[in-house]
Amino acid sequence: MGKIIDFPCSYANSSGVRPEVTEGLGLTFPDAYLHSDTMVKLARALKEKDGAVHCDLSFCHTLEAEAMGGDINLGNDRQGPRCGGYVCSSVEQLLELPDIDFSRGRIAETLEAAMILSDQGEYPNMELCGPFTVMANLIDLKYVFKACRRQPEIMKEVYWKFGRQTLKFIKEAEAHGISLISYADPTGALNILGPKVLESYTNEFTTDFVRQARDEIGDETMLLLCPKTTYALVGTDNASFVEHQLPEKKMRYAEACISMLGEVKLSGQNCIKNVNFNITNGIFMEVKLNG
Repeated sequence: MGKIIDFPCSYANSSGVRPEVTEGLGLTFPDAYLHSDTMVKLARALKEKDGAVHCDLSFCHTLEAEAMGGDINLGNDRQGPRCGGYVCSSVEQLLELPDIDFSRGRIAETLEAAMILSDQGEYPNMELCGPFTVMANLIDLKYVFKACRRQPEIMKEVYWKFGRQTLKFIKEAEAHGISLISYADPTGALNILGPKVLESYTNEFTTDFVRQARDEIGDETMLLLCPKTTYALVGTDNASFVEHQLPEKKMRYAEACISMLGEVKLSGQNCIKNVNFNITNGIFMEVKLNG
């Protein structure tokens, strides 16, 4: 087995929602995070300010947790929605949380906003969160880390509790015309979990989850893995890279992803938030699961 390496996050090119983006839009916060029409306006403004080729949604890492009963502080024009308090005090309580109802609330409005953007010729990128990142908005992670050591079988149930909701989210995203779907679990990264827990998490959940997601999405949809997830898969020998020739030698990463729609279903060589990252050798790296 290889060694898992970490991918250094750098959001220097895209800092998300901030005053220089929201200034002059005539939006009221946090109300702007609650309605599809204002989300569209905000996503377009963020794209323009960052000089991006795609529109990011949903401006936070709280969407799934909120839809499962989480307490979320909806934020303001300087910072998007974030955890407002914990609703669970044990990992067993996580298993009792309700499934997501995609027809109501902020998650439904976000899907509607993505469909509007897609119908207008934009490329919305729907950002989905992995289990640890969702859990961070529902429970003090000290209980989760303790359970990882002492209750690994229950934790596997917990991973799939959230994994099943994410697979449903992917289907909903596709049904709303979204062809770029990001998957990231920054709270479940090497620098937080450590190599032993991350290896177990990757072997017992992430690999099978990504395989199911890949098999269920259509040929014209791409799942963009966070590089931290990619390197965990590669470092545990669960995935490798396959090279594809791009139409141009130099392309921004998001442009390259869009150009590979219909040819590649799994990517993850860089972060989609690094809007100015350029591929300079004309090679696009597909993430191919082994086995």
